[in-house]
Parts: sequence; C-alpha cells; structure tokens
Amino acid sequence: MSSLPSTQTGACPSCGLRYQCICDHCPKLDSTTQIALLTHPNEAKRATNTGKLLTHSLPHCQVHIWDRITPPANLIKQISEQPSYLLFPSENAIEVSEFQASINTSANKSAPLFIILDGTWQEAKKMLNKSPWLQTLPKVVLLSEQTSNYRLRRNQEKGNLCTCEVGINLLQQLNPQQNFSSLQQYFELFLKVYEADRQHSVYG
Repeated sequence: MSSLPSTQTGACPSCGLRYQCICDHCPKLDSTTQIALLTHPNEAKRATNTGKLLTHSLPHCQVHIWDRITPPANLIKQISEQPSYLLFPSENAIEVSEFQASINTSANKSAPLFIILDGTWQEAKKMLNKSPWLQTLPKVVLLSEQTSNYRLRRNQEKGNLCTCEVGINLLQQLNPQQNFSSLQQYFELFLKVYEADRQHSVYG
C-alpha cells in the first residue's frame, strides 16, 4: 500500500487519516438503496466516524447534520416525497424481511429512503427524543447477531454496531443477491490504518 511521506502531518480531507490515505481503496458500489445519514454535530468532527465510508462508496448515500431546533430542510423535503424509514430498535419496528414483503406487494413506485442516526448510541437516542419529526417515522430493525468489529471508541454497549456496519447489514439484508464484501474490506482497512495512524505510524 502506498503511504504519505512521514513528514505529512495534515489529515486527508476525505478519509481523515494523517499518515496514509486509503481513498484509492474506496469501492464504488452499484447500489440503488437510498440512505440518509442524520449525523450528530459532534460525530461530524470525529476522526473515528465511519459514516463517511458509506458516503464515499454508495451513490445514493447523503449526509445531513442534525439540529435540535431546525431540521435539515433537504431531508425533510425528501421524506415528504418518498416512503421513509428510520433504522432504530423499537417495539413497533418491523424486521427487514417483513419490510421487503410489504414493498414487494406495494403499488408505490417510489424508492424507500432509510435514515441512519450517525453518532454514539447516547447521541442517537437524544436525536430521536428531541426530534418529533423523527418519532413519527416508521421504524425498521436489522436482524443481526453480528459482533461489532469496531474498537476505536471506549465504553461501547455490547451488541451495538457502528454506522458503517449498520449500512453494510442493511445493504446485505435488502439485497442478499449482491456482493458487498468490498465495502466490508474497506471498513476493516480503515480500522487497521486508523489504529496505525493513532500510533503515528504507517500500516503494513
């Protein structure tokens, strides 16, 4: 893998890594799934954010910054124009398999939009609790017994997946016939290079 010179101290504006950029390894997936990342302002500043891996790889993945007082106008407009679902565990949440069945029998031609809350688990709960417009959306839950590979932050709750892992699981469950292994590999590469980056060294 190519690396930046050891004197390079500025982070790549795209992948956020300082000592070696991984942008050349970013897959460009042919996916029609529409995803909106509703990102907490704190998360947008974190180098450990994995939502950016989804936006770099997927043609229909957009980022919107959450604001308690003023909802993002573009996302509100999109929600008004197409069926929209929030990925969040809830007693009333439908499983992806049930969702697929309802879509297949629906006469609605509009593609669904999936909203992922991008932040820590505590921030995600706050975003939902303080956003009445989010609370009215139907919720979808992923069926996954996967153990998260994300180890870049402390005090993570057991069973929680990071944003990129949620996106990968969603894509795999919606489109089991497609191969998303390149996105999984890109995510795992980011984890390894970030750990090396944190140690002021080059991975590999």
